[in-house]
Amino acid sequence: MRGIEGKVVVLGSRGVGKTHLITKYIKNTLHRDIGPTIAASFFTCKVLLDDVKIKLQIWDTAGQERFKAVAPMYYRNANAAILVFDLTQHKTFVDIKAWIQELHRHVLEPMILTLVGNKLDLLAQRTVTHDEA
Repeated sequence: MRGIEGKVVVLGSRGVGKTHLITKYIKNTLHRDIGPTIAASFFTCKVLLDDVKIKLQIWDTAGQERFKAVAPMYYRNANAAILVFDLTQHKTFVDIKAWIQELHRHVLEPMILTLVGNKLDLLAQRTVTHDEA
């Protein structure tokens, strides 16, 4: 059985639920009392897919403006980026363009980009339409 390693960085504005998504994926739990990420957090996850062992480094970056200067060191050498926005906060969807531009400025290698609209459970408060996203 062969193995590969990958680095995934999770980006998005403050409060969109990046840490919640990662925690749900890695630990299959949801904690409502998670505070804001300071600079970045690092997680590892092992996945078996089609007889291939995959070891993922998952970097959870802070969405606050004051940490933007240090963010490039976290997504350097990343294979993929998950761009998260809050379906109930339209500005976080608009901010995704800036996150993509940031990646283009600092990442030289091709990378996989995935867009995730979070907080679908708050459907009544949704401000980003399905068609728009």
